[in-house]
Amino acid sequence: MGIANWRNRRVRHGSGEPLRRYRWWQMFSRSLRSITLASPDGTASIYTVDVRHGGDMTDGEVRARLYVDGALRSYAKMPTRFAVPGGHIEVAITGFGLKRCHYVRPDGTEEQLSPDPRSAEGRRARLHHRHPRASRAIGLISLTLVVVGLCVEVPQIIEALSQIPLIAASVGTFTSPIQLPLHINLLIGLAAVAGSTERALRMRSSWIDELAS
Repeated sequence: MGIANWRNRRVRHGSGEPLRRYRWWQMFSRSLRSITLASPDGTASIYTVDVRHGGDMTDGEVRARLYVDGALRSYAKMPTRFAVPGGHIEVAITGFGLKRCHYVRPDGTEEQLSPDPRSAEGRRARLHHRHPRASRAIGLISLTLVVVGLCVEVPQIIEALSQIPLIAASVGTFTSPIQLPLHINLLIGLAAVAGSTERALRMRSSWIDELAS
C-alpha cells in the first residue's frame, strides 16, 4: 500500500464517546488493539484501535476507530492512518480480519499494537507465547491449507472462465488438470478459509489468502 493511498482516506474527528467493553461473543467479529505512547509533555496515554468486521449498523461500512484513554478521538474508512505522538498508526483489513495495525515511527520502524486478551487475536498471541512450537505447527498447517486451496481452486476457476464464449473465441479454452467432486471442492474451500482466518489472527494475510478463498 503506497503512502499516497494511506493518506487518501479522510480521518474524521470523534465525539469522545467511550470505548465499549469487549464481549466474548465478539471474538471473531471485532478487533481491539492498543499501544501506550508518551506525549511531548511526558504523559502516557493508551491508544486503542477498534474495528468491527461486520461493518457499522448505519451503512455497513467497515471503519477503524481510534480511542485515546477510552474516548473516541477519530475514525476513518480503511486503509487509513492516524497521527499519534511520535508517528502514526496504520490500519488495513482483508476479508478475513486485520491485515495491518502497526505503530510506525518516522524512521520507518514499526510495532504491532497488542490485541485485547479476550479477543481471538489475543488468545492466538497467548498460545504463541506459551507454546511456540505448537504455534509454529499451527501456522504451517494454516499456510498449507491456503496453498492447497489455491492450487486446487484456481485452475478450476480458470477453466470456468475460459468457457465464456468471448474468452474462448479469443484465447481458447482451458481444461483443469484437477477435477474433483463438488463436496470435495467445498471441503477444500472451507479448509482454505479456516487457514486464512487463522493467518489473519496473526496479521499474516496476503493476496494468497484472497485468491485461495
